Amino acid sequence: MVKRYAVILAAGQGTRMKSKLYKVLHPVCGKPMVQHVVDQVSQLRLEKLITVVGFGAEQVKAQIGDKSEFALQEEQLGTAHAVMQAAPYLQDKEGLTLVVCGDTPLITAETMKALLEHHLATCAKATILTAIAENPTGYGRIIRNNNGHVEKIVEHKDATEEERAIKEVNTGTYCFDNQSLFEALTKVSNDNAQKEYYLTDVIEILKAKGEIVSAYQAPSFEETIGVNDRVALSQAEKMMRERINRQHMINGVTIIDPEHTYISPEAEIGRDTVIYPGTVIEGKTVIGEECIIGPHSEIKNCSIGNGTTIRHSVAHDSEIGHNVTIGPFAHIRPSSKIDDEVRIGNFVEIKKSTFGKGSKASHLSYIGDAEVGADVNLGCGSITVNYDGKHKYLTKIEDGAFIGCNANLIAPVTIGKGAYVAAGSTITDDVPGNALSIARARQVNKENYVDRLNAKKKS
Repeated sequence: MVKRYAVILAAGQGTRMKSKLYKVLHPVCGKPMVQHVVDQVSQLRLEKLITVVGFGAEQVKAQIGDKSEFALQEEQLGTAHAVMQAAPYLQDKEGLTLVVCGDTPLITAETMKALLEHHLATCAKATILTAIAENPTGYGRIIRNNNGHVEKIVEHKDATEEERAIKEVNTGTYCFDNQSLFEALTKVSNDNAQKEYYLTDVIEILKAKGEIVSAYQAPSFEETIGVNDRVALSQAEKMMRERINRQHMINGVTIIDPEHTYISPEAEIGRDTVIYPGTVIEGKTVIGEECIIGPHSEIKNCSIGNGTTIRHSVAHDSEIGHNVTIGPFAHIRPSSKIDDEVRIGNFVEIKKSTFGKGSKASHLSYIGDAEVGADVNLGCGSITVNYDGKHKYLTKIEDGAFIGCNANLIAPVTIGKGAYVAAGSTITDDVPGNALSIARARQVNKENYVDRLNAKKKS
């Protein structure tokens, strides 16, 4: 098998983004553009992947991590100059090298694989990934010869009227015979208005030597777009969202309104789950089968079991079991673990707590830094008072306990198995199992108090 290599060009600052964030780090559906490209390229069984970095090099390296090696382009002197920075890693290798831009987040592994296979089938020294653009203004046009190979690339400003009518354009993604590439790069000149070294000149050099330059047409123009400003970023976001949602629907998920549903490319969703409008599913979230999510819910990095319903609620970095009901207007904060058949109702906040099977906090409660057992009932207004201003403390509520409305549990404290806490109590000491704890002042009624108070005011 011919060895495969790849170079990702990710050195540009992206001044048209008008942002402190470097261009390739701008997210599309929650994932940085360059990470989309790396993840797709990495599916091609490469011998080596080199990412050329420049502006924001350390941030880009931190994002990609050990999925790539890195070459530094200290000065941005054009695309050919960028690829030359990979020479120490690749110039002596035999095989194929894919060159792709880090600002093309929609490109797929399937299209790049087809490009490589077409390159081999045509015995070419270079193959250009092309696309049909309905409005090709500004793009280099692909001029083919009678054999279907590339005769030349004509930039828009240099094209004749006849050539401008051509809709097949250069996308900026290429496959090269590796040694031919690096040999040709040494001959590229910067004798142009921008004083830059252009990768397209490699095509002309190879053509002048009589080598075959082929072209493979991408299945859609949208897959090949580069993101240079916020307008293009929004377009890429929309197209990526459509792609993600479509695949989930094909896999058996019902999405009521795909245009207003936002799902991470890393999310997994089981069959017969229904996603309602306004829902945002971020990160590495895994949702089981036959769930109901939304409307207007935000789920991030959560594991959710089968048959669970989450309405109008937020859940981050937590485990949620089977047949759980959450919301409306609940907040599951990080490091929470909700067991099966739990009910978390409206205006309940859970933080860094565990809930045992079948337990309930139906409304208006804060449960933080707590271990709640199975079949526990937390009445309206139950509060675990976990913070003394300096430290957080643990509250334990054992199986079968019943916490009355408006109870304050002052941590650290343990409520024993099967114990009852009377409504309105402030609990500062442990409650034994099966005990009833009442911690509130006795009621006092002062007869005729209001009449005496009004008389005093009149006097």
